Amino acid sequence: MNKKYLIIAFIVFVSIASFGILTYAQDSGDRPFEFALIGDLPYSAEQEAKFPNLIADINRSPATFVVHDGDIKNGYTVCDDAVFIKTKQLFEKFEIPFILTYGDNDWTDCHRSNNGSYDPVERLAKLREIFSKGTQSLGKRTLTLTRQSENPQFAKYRENVRWTYHGIVFLAINMPGSNNNFGRTPEQDKEYVDRNFANLAWIKESFTSAKRSNSKGIILIAQANPGFELDPANKRRSGYNDFIATLEAETRNFPGQVVFVHGDTHYFRIDKPLPRFDDDTQLPRLQNFTRVETFGSPNVHWLRATYDPKSPNVFEFQQRIVP
Repeated sequence: MNKKYLIIAFIVFVSIASFGILTYAQDSGDRPFEFALIGDLPYSAEQEAKFPNLIADINRSPATFVVHDGDIKNGYTVCDDAVFIKTKQLFEKFEIPFILTYGDNDWTDCHRSNNGSYDPVERLAKLREIFSKGTQSLGKRTLTLTRQSENPQFAKYRENVRWTYHGIVFLAINMPGSNNNFGRTPEQDKEYVDRNFANLAWIKESFTSAKRSNSKGIILIAQANPGFELDPANKRRSGYNDFIATLEAETRNFPGQVVFVHGDTHYFRIDKPLPRFDDDTQLPRLQNFTRVETFGSPNVHWLRATYDPKSPNVFEFQQRIVP
C-alpha cells in the first residue's frame, strides 16, 4: 500500500473512532442508572451489627454509588478520632463508591459534655482530614470528585463536592442540623456565616454548570432538614432561610428536575415542599422540585434511586427494607 492510501486509511480510522467516542458520550447521558441513599446510621452497637447486611444488600444491587447524608453516630457518642476512623473502616466495605456529607452529630454538637466537650470547628477539621482526602470518594471502587476547595477562595471546604454521572449533576454541601450551627456563640455564628456563603456559592455554581451542560437533573445532598414548613421568622429555621431562598430561586430557573436529599429528622418521606404553603400563601408547588428524606436510626434500611431519561419524573425512589 503506497503512502497516499496509508494516509487515507488513517483518516478513515480516526473518523470512525472519533464518531464512536462522540456517540458513546452522547448516549452515556441518556442511559438509566441506579444509586443508593442512606443516612443517620449507625447509631448503636445493635445498628453496627446490622450494618453489614445493609452493605451486602447495596453491594448486590445495581447501584453505581452510595451517598450517606450525614450523622455517622448518635448525638451522645464521644466525638473522638477513634469513632471516626472505625466508622470510615466500616464504610470502606462498600464495593461501590461511597460519598459522605457531615451531620450535626459528627461535629456541631460535639461541644456537649457527654460528647467530650470538643471544639466543633476542630472536629470539623478532623472530619475533613479523615473523610475528605484527595479527589477520590471512599469505597473499594472510587469516583472522582470535584471539591470546592479547588477554588482558593473556598480552600477549607473540602467536603463540598460535585460529580456528574450520565449527565446528571450531583452535589453535596456541609449543612448540618441543629440550625446549621447558627445562634449559639459568636464564634460559631462566624463559622456559620463563612460556610453558608461557601455553600450558596457552590449551589449556584453547580446549577450554572448543570444548565450549561443541558443536564436533565440535579441531586443536592445535605444532612439538615431545613424546615420548609416553618415560618421564616421561626428561630429553628433561621440558619436555613438563605439556603431555602437560593434553592427555590435556582430551581425556578432550571429546566430539569431537582431533588434535595437529606436526613436529620429520621422520617422517611418524598414530597414537594416548595414554595412554603400556609392558609395565606397557597401557591402552586414547584413541579420540578422533590424533597427526599432517607431512613435513619433505628431503621437500618436504604433507598434505591433510579434515573430514567424516558420517565416523565426522571427520578424514582424505592424503599429497600433490609431483613
